[in-house]
Amino acid sequence: MRELFEDPPSDDPGQAARRGARPMLRQRFYVAATTAATADGYAVLLDGKPVRTPARHELKAPSLALAQAIAVEWQDQEDVIDPAKMPLTRLANTIIDGVAAAPLAVAEEVGKYLASDLVFYRANAPAALAEHQARHWDPILAWARQALGAAFRTSQGVVHVTQPEGALAAARAAIPSDPWRLGAVHTVTTLTGSALLALAMARGTVSADAAWEAAHVDEDWNMAQWGRDEMALQRRAFRFAEFKAAAAVLDALPG
Repeated sequence: MRELFEDPPSDDPGQAARRGARPMLRQRFYVAATTAATADGYAVLLDGKPVRTPARHELKAPSLALAQAIAVEWQDQEDVIDPAKMPLTRLANTIIDGVAAAPLAVAEEVGKYLASDLVFYRANAPAALAEHQARHWDPILAWARQALGAAFRTSQGVVHVTQPEGALAAARAAIPSDPWRLGAVHTVTTLTGSALLALAMARGTVSADAAWEAAHVDEDWNMAQWGRDEMALQRRAFRFAEFKAAAAVLDALPG
């Protein structure tokens, strides 16, 4: 199955989860996608044979529910196998081939977002937008302060605000070490621009829908004022599928 998906990640372990499908799609060649328990997880099988990642690892998940969800993606393919319609499989490949091999590098990338998180930077005007941002983002900052012991500062406009080292250290300590949860947090972070939203999702503090809405406060505001951008909405729909795959991992593997 190597030719069906992107090449294994190298410098950026999260890149495969953000790539689209190859233009040439392979015909579906199997009847049934199923799962089977193994010594170290749950394998995804096609007609009884294990699926392999781009780096030739077996496609396995740490929970039955997650393996079954991946198998559903394979079963739902019709005449051709379209990786663009298999976000959970792409994420699983990324985690198995990339994140598991370099967890510290992935955690460091998530940590970098904490220094300039989306929720720190507020609009000067209009007042209604600033209020909208506060309604969605202030609860995340309050959670970080109370649950993580991380008191962050906010700023108006785009001027960088230096965050306290203690807050950064406290929040970084909350980044999960398990490759699957870490890979999901990395995906949410890069898709939303907010490591705090990702960590709150991982802790079950905020729902996936609420986090996605919070990440798009500015974009939704602009569309409400100036009209819909259909091309932007198409790109957003693709990102949302990747986001939901990450949310599925976090739901299947509660911390």
